[in-house]
Amino acid sequence: MSSFLIAAPEAFVAASADLTNIASSIRAASVVASPSTTSVMVAAEDEVSAAVAALFGAHGQQFETLIKQAGLFHDQFVQSLASGGGMYAAEEAANAAATAAVNPGASLVGAVNTLNNTINGAGQVYITSAFGQAVDQVINAPTVFLFGRTLIGNGVNGFTGPNQSLLGGSGVFGNLGDGGFLIGNGGTGAAGVAGVNHGAGGVGGSAGLFGTGGTGGTGAAGGGAGGAGGTGGLLLGNGGTGGAGGAAVTAGTAAGAGGAGGAAWLFGHGGAGGAGGNASLGLGGAGGAGGHGGLFGAGGAGGAGGNGLGTGGAGGNGGNAGILSVTNGSAGGSGGSGDLYGGAGGAGGNAGLLGTGGIGGYGGTGTTANGIGGAGGAGGAGGSVFGDGGNGGHGGFASGTLGGVGGAGGNAGLFGGGGSGGIGGTGYLGNGAPGGAGGPARRHAGVGGGGGPGGPGGRRPG
Repeated sequence: MSSFLIAAPEAFVAASADLTNIASSIRAASVVASPSTTSVMVAAEDEVSAAVAALFGAHGQQFETLIKQAGLFHDQFVQSLASGGGMYAAEEAANAAATAAVNPGASLVGAVNTLNNTINGAGQVYITSAFGQAVDQVINAPTVFLFGRTLIGNGVNGFTGPNQSLLGGSGVFGNLGDGGFLIGNGGTGAAGVAGVNHGAGGVGGSAGLFGTGGTGGTGAAGGGAGGAGGTGGLLLGNGGTGGAGGAAVTAGTAAGAGGAGGAAWLFGHGGAGGAGGNASLGLGGAGGAGGHGGLFGAGGAGGAGGNGLGTGGAGGNGGNAGILSVTNGSAGGSGGSGDLYGGAGGAGGNAGLLGTGGIGGYGGTGTTANGIGGAGGAGGAGGSVFGDGGNGGHGGFASGTLGGVGGAGGNAGLFGGGGSGGIGGTGYLGNGAPGGAGGPARRHAGVGGGGGPGGPGGRRPG
């Protein structure tokens, strides 16, 4: 049985180096002080002065002995600390190798995230530094004048102005809300305004070559849709998260849908879909779809549906992984709860070249005695070459008589098994709903997925 450690080996190395420096300073001070503390001169030729000098000299010699003993202990402690750091580093490397062997997709996701965080982090340090800001004012002026977009820098949050540059009036080069052509994150989309464009939130800014897409703007109250997340960098960067939908404020109206997650291009993951808005007097908004992953990236998770008085919003579908990706498909969003009908769960995203399809989102709860649970979302398809289909989402619980039907399992890849169907939801006052159908396997290899079990029966009145 293996255990996974959480440690920072580099911290052990730094601590041992610091302690070594401290020990060197103490030893140097002790050497300097030793002659004057171990051989104290007699102040006078009387017996009292001689006794005082002998007393202080003895204390000095005892102190020097303690310093030597402390030095030995210190050396042993530093050696143990450095050795422990090496052991942790070795164990961490072994765990990483084990993870890569068992789940290469998870290893790739981690590698892409690490690379993205490293490059983007270094860029942000420069962009936000006083030096970077001074330099960028000079080098960005020509590109802003010609194209209406910076060369290096983050996009302006909430930017809504037109591109009035010499060559960028058509908008083909983007605008100041986008990250710099070279590096920079997209700005957050503008929040929706009631009565303007139906209250929809603005789209998040796109990144340039390197950077993360901006988050979509939040939809205005009254059912404004959330803005879509911006696209990630062309070479490296994740898509932005979709904006949340605005709440419904009038009886019988629908809340805003969540914005779709931004897509990635080459190395990067799709952004998560935004959550649908809630409706205390109407219909919950649908969750936004997850953005599709880059060529080697994972898709974003679907957004959750909003809760509603009548019907809960449907969960957003998970984004598909890139066609050469070895990551699993992303999960579909859960459906929102509703007094009458729970929202359906979103479908799981498809895997890429290798990997398991994403799990379908769970159906929402039907919250009243007449409520019906939402259906679970279908599982995503497995990798085109090798991979199992994703499991279907569970059907939603119902406070009434009928739970939601479980979602169907996803199709297998060329080699792999079909996903299992989702479990049917419980009807508290009646019977459980049917489970979802298992996903089929390809003819070459693999087995079809099992059908999901029906939901457990509830408590019958009387």
